[in-house]
Amino acid sequence: MLRVGLTGGIGSGKTTVCQHFAALATPIIDTDELAREVVAKGEPLLEALKADFGPSILTPAGTLDRTAMREQVFANKEKLALLEQHLHPAIRTRLQQCLATLKAPYVIIAIPLLIEKGWQAMVDRVLVVDCSEQQQLERASRRDRCPPEQVRQIMMQQCTRQQRLAVADDIIHNDGASESLASQVAKLHRRYLEQQGA
Repeated sequence: MLRVGLTGGIGSGKTTVCQHFAALATPIIDTDELAREVVAKGEPLLEALKADFGPSILTPAGTLDRTAMREQVFANKEKLALLEQHLHPAIRTRLQQCLATLKAPYVIIAIPLLIEKGWQAMVDRVLVVDCSEQQQLERASRRDRCPPEQVRQIMMQQCTRQQRLAVADDIIHNDGASESLASQVAKLHRRYLEQQGA
């Protein structure tokens, strides 16, 4: 089974592209969803995070308070590294478990920080969803209802557009109309099926 790692900057349209692939009956594994699963209430990882970061990262219901967690790690590199030491192995394990259950010619694995975290070895091909930085700003600001300056800060923490494109095996250009997006996805879908002899 061909493992296609889908990535792109904030606001590039990764979710929309995944929806187009899903409409073609392609299995999608979203590592953001896996990250939520591994810290769900009752998971051992949540207890480990509580031990390292304190009870303030939990809501009154005993679930992870993402805002409190984000505030702790946002400006603290040591704490961010500690969080990633917990999260990344758990996400990788859950990803392997998901892959083991799939029977398909290819799978799309959405990994927003694929390049930043050096996860290229986890996939066979890197698919980058690309658009201009101005569009990233506008889309993410509109979607998340936050000021452009906040989006710009997030973009500065991600790798550059050029760095992403330099490692891309395939590129989807999301600068135009949604019809163009659907046709680009359909074209890649056919190519991936052909590569797997399906």
